[in-house]
Amino acid sequence: MTTPEERGEFRLAVVSAGTSDPSSTRLLAGRIAERAAALAASRGSTVTVGVIELREISADISNALVSGLITPNLQRAITALGEADGIIAAAPVYKAGASGLFTSFFQVLDNDLLIAKPVVLAATAGTARHALVADDQMRSAFAYLRTMTAPTSLFAAPDDWGDPALAQRIDRAAFELVLLMESGFASQVREESWRSYQHEFGSAAAGDAADSIDLGSDLMRLATGGSAV
Repeated sequence: MTTPEERGEFRLAVVSAGTSDPSSTRLLAGRIAERAAALAASRGSTVTVGVIELREISADISNALVSGLITPNLQRAITALGEADGIIAAAPVYKAGASGLFTSFFQVLDNDLLIAKPVVLAATAGTARHALVADDQMRSAFAYLRTMTAPTSLFAAPDDWGDPALAQRIDRAAFELVLLMESGFASQVREESWRSYQHEFGSAAAGDAADSIDLGSDLMRLATGGSAV
C-alpha cells in the first residue's frame, strides 16, 4: 500500500473553535489551509481540506466530557482527525487562554490519536496582549498529545488583518506544514516505531500495541479483582 507522501495526496483537517458565523478564527484557519493547498500544488501534491466546526458539535463535546459517551457527530470529527495527514487547530482567546470549547474537544480525544501528526496552531483575540497564547498554552497541550507542531504559530488581533506581516507568517506556517506532511514522519512512526510509545490501555488508536497485553496474566486478574491462582 502506498503512503500519502508517495501518492502526493494529503488530507488536511481544519479544527475551528470560532463561535460566530463567520468568525475571525475560522477565517484565519481557512487562510492557512488555502495557502497550504496552493503551496502543495506548486510542489506537485494535492491537499484535500475538511473543516470541523466545533460550535456545531459543542453539545456533543460537553456530553462526552461528563458521560464519556461519543455521539455519531463527535465520532465523525474524531475519525476525520485520525485519518488526517495534517491539522490546523485554531481557537479564539477568552480570559487569556484558548476557549473552553477548543480545549474540551482535545481533552475528549484518545491520547494516542494524534501521535506524530503535523499541526499548525492558530489563535485570534480582540487585543494583541494575547499574542503568546498559541505558543505559551496551546503548544504545551499538543506536546502532551505528542503531535509535531510546526515551528511557526499564528495569531491575529483586529489590527493584524491589514498587516502584510500576517500574510508572511501564514506563508511560513503553511510551508512548514506542507514539508512536515511530505516528510512522511507520522507514517514512519506508526509503521516502524509504534510499539516504542507508551499507549493508553485499551486505546482505540493504539492498534496492536493494546492487543499485545496479556489480559489472562496473574497480574491482570488481580488488578480486576480476581484471583492469581
